Amino acid sequence: MTETDSRGVPGRFLTLADTAEVLNISLGQAYALVRSGELPAIKVGAGGGRWRVERSVLESYIEAMYEESRRRSLWKQSDFASLPELSGGQIRTSTS
Repeated sequence: MTETDSRGVPGRFLTLADTAEVLNISLGQAYALVRSGELPAIKVGAGGGRWRVERSVLESYIEAMYEESRRRSLWKQSDFASLPELSGGQIRTSTS
């Protein structure tokens, strides 16, 4: 998958093929994520260059997707929860 240096340390940047493998998606899907700006990447090399994704950026992207998934799940759960459940059993009403 990823090239390593002489010490066996993985490189800083991943190809789109490596990125797709990590995310378990197709190369076309990885390319679409980069082109849309959802997954930050840089082009390196001559002749238009080749896309590279920094390993730390990919890890941050994965963490953000986990957080988004968690928030969606909580939001869906809140659709089914009653107000007392959401407020910890304490509902305050204003008295005027």
